Amino acid sequence: MAGPEWWRSAVFYQIYPKSFADGNGDGIGDIPGVTDRLDYLKLLGIDAIWLSPFYTSPMADGGYDVADPCDVDPIFGTLADFDTMLAAAHERGIRITVDIVPNHFSDQHPWFQAALKAAPGSPERERFIFRDGHGANGELPPNNWPSVFGGPAWHRVTEANGEPGQWYLHIFAPEQPDLNWLNPEIPDEFERVMRFWLDRGVDGFRVDVAHSMAKPDGLPDMNLATLGALNEAMPALDDPRWDDDAVHDIHRRFRRTLDSYSGDRMAVGEAWVPNPERLALYVREDELNLTFNFELIEAKWGLESFTQAITDSLKSLAAVGAPCSWVLSNHDVVRHTTRYGGGAIGSARGRAAALIQLSLPGAVYLYNGDELGLENVDLPDEVLQDPTWKRSGYTERGRDGERVPLPWEGHQPPFSFTTNETSWLPMPASWESVTVERQLDNEESTLSLYRRALLRRAETPAIHGGDFNWIGAPEGCLAYTRGDDFVVAVNFSDLDAVLPPGEVLLASSPLESEGVLPANTAVWLKAESPLA
Repeated sequence: MAGPEWWRSAVFYQIYPKSFADGNGDGIGDIPGVTDRLDYLKLLGIDAIWLSPFYTSPMADGGYDVADPCDVDPIFGTLADFDTMLAAAHERGIRITVDIVPNHFSDQHPWFQAALKAAPGSPERERFIFRDGHGANGELPPNNWPSVFGGPAWHRVTEANGEPGQWYLHIFAPEQPDLNWLNPEIPDEFERVMRFWLDRGVDGFRVDVAHSMAKPDGLPDMNLATLGALNEAMPALDDPRWDDDAVHDIHRRFRRTLDSYSGDRMAVGEAWVPNPERLALYVREDELNLTFNFELIEAKWGLESFTQAITDSLKSLAAVGAPCSWVLSNHDVVRHTTRYGGGAIGSARGRAAALIQLSLPGAVYLYNGDELGLENVDLPDEVLQDPTWKRSGYTERGRDGERVPLPWEGHQPPFSFTTNETSWLPMPASWESVTVERQLDNEESTLSLYRRALLRRAETPAIHGGDFNWIGAPEGCLAYTRGDDFVVAVNFSDLDAVLPPGEVLLASSPLESEGVLPANTAVWLKAESPLA
């Protein structure tokens, strides 16, 4: 999409840098690897890239523990490499958005190292959330909050005198101390960081855990009975770690910074909140441009769950005049083909879900590998790197399964992802059949389906508008229109259904019998006559 407010119906492609393409042969994806593969993304037909963190980091949490938010970690390249990639993307008409991580820094950030050396109550400690512990000697955490990655959300430090001292808050890993957004130094610093990247020419930001920066007064204990894990369920309404109303002032400042630049810069928020009504608050006129809509991630494959997810999302965001942004998978959740059953049935349902996602009003976020129909990989214990694995006492396997690198070409791992013998996470040999090379040569492949869908989407003005209407459909099916003659029909059942009348533009599975919409199949149609 070009022109003003391009982001309202753009197709973004999330690149997890370690897993997209390796340009220097060390087995880890990097920025030169992204540059090398930009022509593939142009061929695919996306509008913009969301580049997950590539900043200086000890990599305790895959780069989301940032030690320097204004530099590139050496494993990913250099600032010059980033500038080269940015220019090359813009030459191809592809916009670049990058992560900012405002909830926390790395424990190796100079600010936190200074805080560890400073005394309680010092200005250095006021940049973070340090508290005295409970108990006779402060031996108990300041409250009962758990960490997303397992264990308590507090870590006790050793003071300069060698004695156990204060505790600091880390909603995620201990290596990710939470920032104190009540300290004016923090918003000033993040305005500096945003301007650093905006001045280089980036088109926008993805705000990591955008619902987390503000903490309630007094840091009260939470009701652990209603605990919802970040990646398993939406947080409960009374979970004090998330979605405090004060967070919206932070986003208003982000928006003022963006709006001070020309070129329609934008931000999308990652906000896991209890319901669409709370989500809509993040995209009010003076806050973020977009926020990820996780309703389709949460929805199980089925007519009722998809219908409700779409209806609730459109209604809530329309109330604040904001577009939806639809997501099926990302680096933090099990890939949708696996969630839908895996194997042939998961593939069929995943392809159908793609035609739903790409035809709904608003923006779309694809995760690298969605277009190949990749499934999660069941990795051996000894290669797991996600901090969840260790912090949970080796009971939760974490997110490595959806972060396995992309297979590009060839007959055996690492499928030209790297010239190294191995990749940072191992790739299954069975992926020979789903490489980019193999799928480009197969008109019936998932990659070919995505390419045709993205081309059709780009050429269909109705998809980029806001018009959306449900229409009648056979049992087990849903159907809706975009504009006056574009129809989408989906058969969620395991039985054949009647194919609606009209010219078939695209189908997620072969239509082998006339007038039949197969099970687990979606179809785009041009109506025989304009619909009232």
